[in-house]
Amino acid sequence: MADFDIVALGEPLVELNQTRQGELQYLQGFGGDTSNAVIAAARQGARCAYLTRVGDDAFGAQFLDLWREEGVDTSGVEVDASAHTGLYFVQHGPDGHAFSYLRRGSAASLMTPATLDGGLIERARFLHVSGISLAISTSACDTVFAAIARARAAGVQVSLDSNLRLRLWPLDRARAVLREALCHADLFLPSMDDMQHLTGNDDPERTLDWIRDAGATGVVVLKLGKDGSIIDDGKTRTPVAALRVEAVDATGAGDCFAGSLLARRCQGDDWADAVRYANVAAALSTLGYGAVNPLPRAEQVLAKLRG
Repeated sequence: MADFDIVALGEPLVELNQTRQGELQYLQGFGGDTSNAVIAAARQGARCAYLTRVGDDAFGAQFLDLWREEGVDTSGVEVDASAHTGLYFVQHGPDGHAFSYLRRGSAASLMTPATLDGGLIERARFLHVSGISLAISTSACDTVFAAIARARAAGVQVSLDSNLRLRLWPLDRARAVLREALCHADLFLPSMDDMQHLTGNDDPERTLDWIRDAGATGVVVLKLGKDGSIIDDGKTRTPVAALRVEAVDATGAGDCFAGSLLARRCQGDDWADAVRYANVAAALSTLGYGAVNPLPRAEQVLAKLRG
């Protein structure tokens, strides 16, 4: 039996989130897509570990404290005395939330395949990675592909979230790299927004066709936001409705979806039940500000599912 249900790899970022539109007040929190996902998974009862690098600074120390408090194993976290922990700002406006990043040269962006040498990946059921980690630097991209190779060699399932950020890389490179990565994923988690950029169309069925034509052989769960999700297992396509809520901040909702889905799969749910659970968890995560604080715990999600 694996020591961990989920080992995630990626970039943590300190979050400064605008609490009121138009006012210059920011609430400090924590972010970073795969960090959010692994914390969400831990809150659903999964056994989790994180692979990353942080700066030898106050923010890096806060992240280590956070992961430990959340029950996430930190033995794969390296502390770099010569680099900083990255951060970002979230501002809210009539068109939703906008992000501004200070991440260039961060400790996480300097990760290399040597970051993986502790053997955590081989002790997991799932490795979770994302398009952001593929984009932040060449060495980080190499590290993600090295992690995928190690996972597949050890029989560990690979989960990939598209998380396309075009500020980080050109569209053509993003499309090429993500196409290569999705071919090695047992679970691919694209959002419809991401796929509109990559495919040029806004039709979910055509988008799923594109993903299969690109070489995806595992399960694909296409995230449609307030319209729910579609599960494509290679044979059938099953829509799963979302939970409608009055969202105040969608930061991290997709990460909550990913972590909750993986946790429920590790706990024995079939795909439809796991996606239904993840849809509810993601909706609940939008009811507060920030990426981490609003992440629901299992009892909250189960109560909502029981209705």
